[in-house]
Amino acid sequence: MANVDKDNVLGIPKEELFTPGHSGCLGCGEAIVLRHILKAAGKNTIIAQATGCPEVYSTLYPKTAWMVPWIHVAFENTAAVASGVREGLNEQGKQDTNVIAIAGDGGTFDIGFQALSGMLERYHKILYICLDNGAYENTGVQRSSATPKYSWTTTSPIGKKVRGKSQWKKPMPLIVAAHGIPYVATAITSDPHDLIKKVKKALAIDGPSYIQVLCPCIPGWKMASDKTIELADLAVKTNIHPLYEIEDGLVTVKEVSKPLPVQDYLKNQGRFKHLSEEEIKEIQAHSDAEYNKLKSFENSKIRL
Repeated sequence: MANVDKDNVLGIPKEELFTPGHSGCLGCGEAIVLRHILKAAGKNTIIAQATGCPEVYSTLYPKTAWMVPWIHVAFENTAAVASGVREGLNEQGKQDTNVIAIAGDGGTFDIGFQALSGMLERYHKILYICLDNGAYENTGVQRSSATPKYSWTTTSPIGKKVRGKSQWKKPMPLIVAAHGIPYVATAITSDPHDLIKKVKKALAIDGPSYIQVLCPCIPGWKMASDKTIELADLAVKTNIHPLYEIEDGLVTVKEVSKPLPVQDYLKNQGRFKHLSEEEIKEIQAHSDAEYNKLKSFENSKIRL
């Protein structure tokens, strides 16, 4: 039998820095992602995290799931607090300590956008990670600007005239990339190797970086708890959530050779059970157009 590194199986460290025993939902996409973020970053890391589901279920006093220094901050100031941590470490000569800001889509796309934009403009060496589950799930499943069009939420209900959220999802990675930062990427819950690779790449950059990870939410998406990995994988295979990197303004897209129809992704989520055939066709057309736009940036080497 070949020698096996018990501390590093298939390139993923065995040590858990986001430990089991928290009270997250069974199958929570964010919990899966947090485990692998810390496996990539290692112990020499400080986390600033906004209010959200993981903040609640991982730090019920007097217990914690975090095996690295962790700071809880408000929705709106995650990037600002991380900036202060970074500057303090620099003054102490600890430039090699990782600083990671983590927030949900509400704390990134909406409430925290001003602080994030400032952090990017000031060019702090910080990795900002958005855990994107497409709504304000922690406070009751209200719509955010990351909520997909036609999705049910408590503030975009389904009726005869209102068909869920009325607007398309904000293209946040492209908005971030327009700040001229060195590295932007998307990642997915179902591919930890890709996520770990991107986190390590981002942390090695001398400047700001941004990774947006799609994280299925059991109650918010009205999905079965054993479907997290399957639905995340389908988000990529249907091009609902393309995997791509933007390095110094140049776009590289991980191509899906035979994309599946968006219906395959939508059908197992209760938040989309009301969709008509016309609405599904509209979502398909939008998804295709957004993917083709990404590919056009890549092929023509457009700098954002």
